[in-house]
Amino acid sequence: MSRNKTVVKSLEILQIFYSHDRLTLQEMVDVTGMPKTSVYRQVKSLEEMGFLVRDGEGKYSLGLIFLKLGQLVAERLDIRQIALPFMRRLRDEMKEAVNLIVREGDEAIYIEKVDTQNPVRLYTRVGRRTPLYAGACSRILLSYMSLEEVERYINKVELKAIASGTITDRDQLWETVMQTRKNGYSVSYSELEDYSAAVAAPVFNHRGEVVAGISMAGLEAHYRGENLPPLIEKIKRTAFEISCQLGFKENNYGFSAATST
Repeated sequence: MSRNKTVVKSLEILQIFYSHDRLTLQEMVDVTGMPKTSVYRQVKSLEEMGFLVRDGEGKYSLGLIFLKLGQLVAERLDIRQIALPFMRRLRDEMKEAVNLIVREGDEAIYIEKVDTQNPVRLYTRVGRRTPLYAGACSRILLSYMSLEEVERYINKVELKAIASGTITDRDQLWETVMQTRKNGYSVSYSELEDYSAAVAAPVFNHRGEVVAGISMAGLEAHYRGENLPPLIEKIKRTAFEISCQLGFKENNYGFSAATST
């Protein structure tokens, strides 16, 4: 048997554990349809390398090495590279600017942006910092912190007005955060810049942790009335698709993973 065929057969055996937690050698033979001697050789090799482990009942399961490999992959994913194609598609579909931000301490920092082609544009730049309480995208990050962290932040932060719509009341900010957690998205009007608006949704990693926020931003008039629901739907779907690329499995967006390609 050539080395390539050996690798293929080993992968075929590992792939059956996508849908089975534990299998005996005979069960692997039945599922794969391979000769028992061939399965035995592959399984023993995979066991020696730590890809499979055998319990006291003679059943095999995936080894802990996959946790280590999965962690390495997750740590090395560049969220900017992953998100950028989705951001460009969203910009092209909705004709609005799209921003990607992450948390750094008590601030949000813009790490990627895709400008709209509209003649009137909002001023944002990669590297811009904003407080977590101001603007839809920043507030997404605040809203998905633990409740203890949210309470601590709101109690200590000085709520300064940045634009005419900036939330400067602690009770109102708390209520807005709770509503954002319930809805899975955030909307802001004139919070960072007058006459501007944004809708934002959270981006989750493989652990179900929020690692970024993605938003569409534009003129306030575009985010009113019947225009708003399609914008919310699009930003939530895009956030879900990026999250799936980061290994997110839970469906908190109401979309099917099958539609995330």
